[in-house]
Amino acid sequence: MAKFLVPGIASAVIGALVGVGAVFGVTSAAQDNTLPNIDRSGNANSSLLNQVEYGSR
Repeated sequence: MAKFLVPGIASAVIGALVGVGAVFGVTSAAQDNTLPNIDRSGNANSSLLNQVEYGSR
């Protein structure tokens, strides 16, 4: 019986550790959802900073 008991317990412990690690990993990845701050001190007439520049018409 010990032939099956020891590998079964080891498998359960390893599975529990992998499961706990996956839960913490997914939770920490889901919490990292902040947007970076945009530096809007640059040239306001450029096409950067969410302003479209169509060129000369």
